[in-house]
Amino acid sequence: MDIETLSRQLIELYDKISSWEHSVVKDSGLSPAQMHTIEIIGHQKNLRMKELAGKLGVTTGTLTIGIDRLEKLGFVARKPHDTDRRSYFVVLTEEGERMFEEHHRFHEDFTREISAELSPSETQTLSTLLTKILDKM
Repeated sequence: MDIETLSRQLIELYDKISSWEHSVVKDSGLSPAQMHTIEIIGHQKNLRMKELAGKLGVTTGTLTIGIDRLEKLGFVARKPHDTDRRSYFVVLTEEGERMFEEHHRFHEDFTREISAELSPSETQTLSTLLTKILDKM
């Protein structure tokens, strides 16, 4: 297989996942970026703003605007750090947890659906390859 074919396949995979994600998120009233923020907080639990910004690949200034909006919508809250007065954790509210759980179920269903035709060995190989790719990014 040549690199051009692999490149086209990766682009097509990204486009299809992105399209699926947009269709799932649209009914929530949130943007994909807002849902992604909720998802990261849901998996990581207590994150400092700087840590969350790094995981999202945005500046803390950009993140502050996004967190302000999610806070107004009732999905996240800022919680003071126990030992560092200058630092805050971003946590999900009850409503944010509910949204995270619902969206996470969509991801699990999607993963089951796309891996249904794979054998356990193929699923393990896919996971191993994705880990290698993600470690390079």
